[in-house]
Amino acid sequence: MNAPGTNTTGSHATGTGAGTGTGTGAGTGVGVGGVPRQRSPGSGEAYVTIAGVSKRFGSALAVDNVSLEVRKGEIFCLLGGSGCGKTTLLRMLAGFEEPSAGSITIDGQDMAGIPPYERPVNMMFQSYALFPHMTVAGNVAFGLEQERLPRPEIDRRVAEILAIVRLGDYAKRKPHQLSGGQRQRVALARALAKRPKLLLLDEPLGALDRKLREHTQFELISIQEQLGVTFVVVTHDQEEAMTLATRVGVMNRGQIVQVGTPREIYEFPQTRFVADFIGSVNLFEGRLAEDEPGYVRVVCAELPAPVLVDHGVSAPPQAACWAAVRPEKIEMSRQRPAASDNWAHGKVHDIAYMGDMSIYVVRLDSGRDVRVTLTNRTRKPEEQFTWEDEVYLSWDASSPVVGLG
Repeated sequence: MNAPGTNTTGSHATGTGAGTGTGTGAGTGVGVGGVPRQRSPGSGEAYVTIAGVSKRFGSALAVDNVSLEVRKGEIFCLLGGSGCGKTTLLRMLAGFEEPSAGSITIDGQDMAGIPPYERPVNMMFQSYALFPHMTVAGNVAFGLEQERLPRPEIDRRVAEILAIVRLGDYAKRKPHQLSGGQRQRVALARALAKRPKLLLLDEPLGALDRKLREHTQFELISIQEQLGVTFVVVTHDQEEAMTLATRVGVMNRGQIVQVGTPREIYEFPQTRFVADFIGSVNLFEGRLAEDEPGYVRVVCAELPAPVLVDHGVSAPPQAACWAAVRPEKIEMSRQRPAASDNWAHGKVHDIAYMGDMSIYVVRLDSGRDVRVTLTNRTRKPEEQFTWEDEVYLSWDASSPVVGLG
């Protein structure tokens, strides 16, 4: 499939900087096949507080004045591309790195100067780091043995946690005798056996194939809900973050640029970077032609009709702005829409058949490519669009998101 060319920015966010997040209520994860899942929002109280934290490595600023609160009992995901600072922030929570500025508090206790082994935290690495010469039970028991707990207590806790991760029958196997998903659960069991107040997971599912990753995401959610442990997950995988998280913190260039539930992040991006980074989006450059309390009209050179949005923005007349429309919110038809706003004309330039849906790249009369996602509701070829079909695109006034700059 040719590159659709619909994401036109790739620029640094110009908006919020560091933030603590204001989202309330349950987040909605998108599971296998796009099925929404309501996630518990946690207790509401701040369990982890990161206040004005920065981290420098020489002249490089890896984390830039981040302030953030993680609630007790939630799964919080730090989402961002390579080099955005998310893993550095996780390592500071674990105590492997010390902040250059700012403070980190866990369960009311300032972590300044407290080494990793004395923190109420455990960390699960992407590589799992299992001991190949030990059995599953031996791997899980290792941390408990270092604490010199009584043997009966160790055996009881190992059996308990293996039952939770559904590996009780595999206690005597070695890691090489397990599948990737089973090794992942052993690593998780080992991390949870010490009953940490906070579990840090660094790209926990990155080594798994797509099918296994989807299945394991829901297993992680189930285990976290059973135990009530607070999770902080670092990932670059948007689908993983949307599925797992109660709330998501999007990072860019060392800053938290938006915090919210998966639905808030996807449907109401606060910056151009977030709109462009999360999912697929069509971004149109334009200027505000009308700005009323109940609606705005944006005139875009690439579109034959204005973009009508059913909410106002506070900006001067003719201010430069952008309008973002998700591919799944665009309708495609062979007939011109009756409305005078929110439409475009073009030809189907490319198609990707995905089974449950198809992705269409429509080349507009202006030469701009627009990405459209349609569900495959029929098997009849005559009712489907094909290459070089002339089509009209349209969208509801509630669909676009408008931002300035």
